[in-house]
Amino acid sequence: MPKRAPLWSRPSGLMTRLMPWLLACLPLLAVADAPAAPGPAQRSAENHDASASIAPRPFTARYRLEVKDWPAAYIDHRLSHEGDYWESLMETGIRIARGSERSRFLLKDEGIQALYYASGYMLLGVGDSYSLSGDRLTRLPDRQTALFALSRRIIDGDCATSVCDIRYLDHKGREEVLKARAQGRSRVTLPAGTFVALTVEAREADKPNRRLVFRFHPEIPGLLLAVDYHRDGERRSHLTLSELSLAD
Repeated sequence: MPKRAPLWSRPSGLMTRLMPWLLACLPLLAVADAPAAPGPAQRSAENHDASASIAPRPFTARYRLEVKDWPAAYIDHRLSHEGDYWESLMETGIRIARGSERSRFLLKDEGIQALYYASGYMLLGVGDSYSLSGDRLTRLPDRQTALFALSRRIIDGDCATSVCDIRYLDHKGREEVLKARAQGRSRVTLPAGTFVALTVEAREADKPNRRLVFRFHPEIPGLLLAVDYHRDGERRSHLTLSELSLAD
């Protein structure tokens, strides 16, 4: 019997298999600074003073993304300060496809306010684009703003004593919910170096068989050190920080 060709070399089904990864793996299901019942080490977005959190720092990072049955890809991530607002941009691409996602947000005394979101992909010459304006993001943030916001909450000590209900809007503006809990600190060795990491475990509220493990930098909000995505007890994707450049 002839050997079966690798999945990524077969055109059939490629669009339906790869496109969701390009969109969902850019922030790898990034999550939001959503309201949660306040506790000793847990504060809601509305009651959390942004000035009390660690100050953001512009950075440029590159992540290596390994997805089961697909060739490895790289994701470039830039957090920049653009006048009054901050912008988070992620871009990825392989030989046959590319995708990007960006969001803009304000840091305010009462919390973080998402301003704008846009994403798009191109696969084998076919693509699509999505956007969310500020009026759509008044109640819940987009997932890029959410990634930054969640990391600040974890740096501040939130979600350590109880599970946080995390709510955000996906690229099509649909509400998503995760259950997240901080798991403490550990040391990780990555291609970019050795770091102390803040670990967070999150599960989709309606799909408990899907589990995400985030590892955030403890001093740079928004920067991922590593992310693992598990489904049905098996790790399906693995993201690691391979390069990092910090602004002066």
